[in-house]
Amino acid sequence: MPVIRLPDGSERKFDQPVTVIEVAASIGTGLARAALAGKVNGKLVDTSGRIEVDSDLAIVTEKDVEGLEVIRHSSAHLLAHAVKELFPEAQVTIGPVVENGFYYDFSYKRAFTLEDLIAIEKRMTEISKRDLKIERKVWERSEAIKFFKNQSEHYKAQIIEAIPGEEDVSLYSQGNFTDLCRGPHVPATSRLKIFKLMKVAGAYWRGDSHNEMLQRIYGTAWTKKEDQDAYLLRLEEAEKRDHRKLGKQLDLFHIQEEAPGMVFWHPNGWIIWQQVEQYMRKVLQDNAYQEIRTPQILDKALWERSGHWENFRENMFTTHSEERNFAIKPMNCPGHIQVFNQGLKSYRDLPLRLAEFGSCHRNEPSGALHGLMRVRTFTQDDAHIFCTESQIQDEVVNFIDLLQKIYTDFGFNEILVKLSTRPQMRVGSERQWDEAETALELALKHKKLIWEVEAGEGAFYGPKIDFSLKDSIGRVWQCGTLQLDFSMPERLGAEFVAEDNTRRVPVMLHRAILGSLERFIGILIENHAGALPLWLSPNQVVVLNISERQADYAKKITEELKRNGIRAHADLRNEKIPYKIREYSLQKLPYQIIVGSKEVATQSVAVRTRSGSDLGQMSLQVFIERLKIEISTKIGAA
Repeated sequence: MPVIRLPDGSERKFDQPVTVIEVAASIGTGLARAALAGKVNGKLVDTSGRIEVDSDLAIVTEKDVEGLEVIRHSSAHLLAHAVKELFPEAQVTIGPVVENGFYYDFSYKRAFTLEDLIAIEKRMTEISKRDLKIERKVWERSEAIKFFKNQSEHYKAQIIEAIPGEEDVSLYSQGNFTDLCRGPHVPATSRLKIFKLMKVAGAYWRGDSHNEMLQRIYGTAWTKKEDQDAYLLRLEEAEKRDHRKLGKQLDLFHIQEEAPGMVFWHPNGWIIWQQVEQYMRKVLQDNAYQEIRTPQILDKALWERSGHWENFRENMFTTHSEERNFAIKPMNCPGHIQVFNQGLKSYRDLPLRLAEFGSCHRNEPSGALHGLMRVRTFTQDDAHIFCTESQIQDEVVNFIDLLQKIYTDFGFNEILVKLSTRPQMRVGSERQWDEAETALELALKHKKLIWEVEAGEGAFYGPKIDFSLKDSIGRVWQCGTLQLDFSMPERLGAEFVAEDNTRRVPVMLHRAILGSLERFIGILIENHAGALPLWLSPNQVVVLNISERQADYAKKITEELKRNGIRAHADLRNEKIPYKIREYSLQKLPYQIIVGSKEVATQSVAVRTRSGSDLGQMSLQVFIERLKIEISTKIGAA
């Protein structure tokens, strides 16, 4: 008879097989009412799941991460149930949990409308209130296929037919709705109370463009209304910050059909790019990096030797010339090794840090492209550090110091760190892996960082550290990375002369801080909602005259600002000053100088910030010094 071991270390003995809900009830009625599922020996099961042997059990409630996942999974089935009641001819396909919610794909004769979504969500609420018991049953595969075909659910039948093996399948029923699923699910529909349908999108069956285009309905579900309200508020804020909208509003860039996934930078946007690149170039120079430039196109043979042709071929653009096959580079590392290989290196030359603002091309699927965030042509702040094994830890510590300073300068103060360790499929000796992982871990400890371990998620050539930054509305963006490579230098013939005069292969650290400059600029735009800090703003100051009488003084001020390196221009249009102020506030320009007769008489300026603060009158020189300090410190209150 089973002995159940609970998370607090206590045990409960039963005279016969017992269900999860019966164990919960034996602990207390409150826990039984709260139970959504169980975790038996680490595996999620329904509350009706039977335990027949000694087992570890945790009761899953809405307080647990797994509880929220079960709620979202069950909400997807609730959505499908509602659609079938309202649109009986619709066929259901798949409905998984995704980040912050769920979706379900449907085949239906016409497009679902906003009014349909409202009606579906209302029906979901009605089904929830029916408090239908959700029951799991195991069917023979042939019976399940026959059942779904009889229901005209041909997609479900196809899914079962494609499952390898001959094992039985599990079906879940709630009222008159039955669906194929591994589960688990909540015990009854009444446990699903806080949800909202978000949108409809297209999705090909099985992700294949040759198949039918299905309709994907997205939804979100939560355990607390305040959590859902906060999430919806974040979405609303994110919508306002969408870099694609702000890019158009602020005249920064555009993307068009003739160059999918490739960016046309406008003057304003290119100024931002230049500020980012020039800043990074100065950082590289100050930290003993040597900047290089490598070709855009390299012979296929080099990509075969590096391993990219075998592992990355489908994402590479290719071309042909004079009976030779070439690939446009998707990454810079093989080219950097070619530079390292020119002239025999000594251990005294290491570490050697080679950096490149390398333009790369990757043939991303068109459906995955997303403004600046996912493009086909991008520039990396890429660098490769060639070093000895004994130098790894110092180089990692130096890199972390550099990364932290750069993120702080760009306004990001919260960094999330993950250490990915050796995968099952890997190259190199166990000694190398031990040393590499230890070096990375010691460096993280030395910096007193908190990190998560991603076991088995390292690259096949070595472990890595990924750095993600959190923006002003709590979104996380993975940007920086440091990857340890034992493989490619050897494959491409890199070596140096060691102290004992033997030839050895250097360790190569792949590292990026911003990642893609395009994507990082998109992140900056959204983080600051377009109101970029002064040092990054394309236009830093506009000078506005109240009437024609102040035009000459406005021009004089503008020229003096430009002489001091400030990006400024004068707006001398014959428009009312409130109109001008509003226009430049919408353009999120950091400072406005307003000059009228009083300012001309006192040879001063009246300064207004984009947030609407009136800084009052001051001399132009005092204002210029203020700007210079704000630019140099990269901190501003405007």
